[in-house]
Amino acid sequence: MNGVTAARIEAALRTALQPAALEVQDDSHLHAGHAGAREGRHFSVRIVSEAFTGHSRVVRHRLVYDALRSLVAEGIHALAIEARTPAELPR
Repeated sequence: MNGVTAARIEAALRTALQPAALEVQDDSHLHAGHAGAREGRHFSVRIVSEAFTGHSRVVRHRLVYDALRSLVAEGIHALAIEARTPAELPR
């Protein structure tokens, strides 16, 4: 367990959702000593994809989790997600 890395998350999301922009940050160091830290790593994801167009926030998060299903089982304890469409970005 705990073999999940930001790079592996990024690769899975790029394959599944073809994002226009993507940032994956490992926040595990911020949770050292937290009970859940033993169960896996903590990550933040900021993703912009046309795949989110017309979908609610819940569906967008589900799409992200679906793309990461195998990695969650390998050791993602927490995932903070910001999922937007290109049209939702500030101009």
